[in-house]
Order: sequence, then C-alpha cells, then structure tokens
Amino acid sequence: MKEALTEARKAFAADEVPIGCIIVWKERIIARAFNRTEQLSDFTAHAEMQAFTSASEFLGNKYLNECILYVTLEPCVMCSGAAFWTQIGRIVYGAKDIKRGISGFSNRILHPSTEIIGGILETDCAELLTQFFKQKRNKH
Repeated sequence: MKEALTEARKAFAADEVPIGCIIVWKERIIARAFNRTEQLSDFTAHAEMQAFTSASEFLGNKYLNECILYVTLEPCVMCSGAAFWTQIGRIVYGAKDIKRGISGFSNRILHPSTEIIGGILETDCAELLTQFFKQKRNKH
C-alpha cells in the first residue's frame, strides 16, 4: 500500500484526485498508476483502469487472477466492473469511499473468486484525499 500511496502523491502533485495503485504478480510490482482524468480529459482514466491495462500488457493476458491490486481508495463501480472482467485475485484498498465505493453495492459486481480487503493504511490514504480537497476549496 505504501507504493500505491507513492502513486497517489504523484497524482496530488499533478493536481489530480490523489488516488494511486499498483498491481503485484508473484511478489513483483508489474503495474503502477495514478488518476489522470484531468490530464487526459478522460473520466475513465482512473488509476485502476490504467493499471489493469498495464498489467495485462505485461503478462500478455487479459486475466489477472494471480494478481493483487493495491489501491488507496475503495474502487468505484466502474473500476469494480473492470476488475470483474480481469478476474483479479485480490483487491486491497486503503480508504473507504462511502459515496461511490463498491461496498455500497452488491458484491456480485466483483468476480466470485476475487477477495477484497479494506482499511489498509486507511488514515494515510484518507488524509491525502482530505488535504487535496481542502486545498481545492481554499483556492476557490
């Protein structure tokens, strides 16, 4: 999760919502990403979406069932739907997303074999988001 936080800090520095993630396969980081929705003018450019693509390219396979996604914020429904199609083995997230996170919806969005674990370095992940939005409000 510390590596995912490093990616989130890159997003913060780029004036993007500070969410970062990594994908691990056989104890090796094979993908790193952070939100780039503003930079790319693409609302689908969430960290997870980019990481799924990078990991699939690395493995030469669209299935990530032997991989673990570490992400600083609980995945949204869009990213959870993509996770379903990748058949990712495990999702580990930091801060809970009360408004848009998957826990507010049916767990059937994820592949039946996907394990999900939340609350890892939750305070650190949440503080970065709070700091970002506080800074945004102060600018306006």
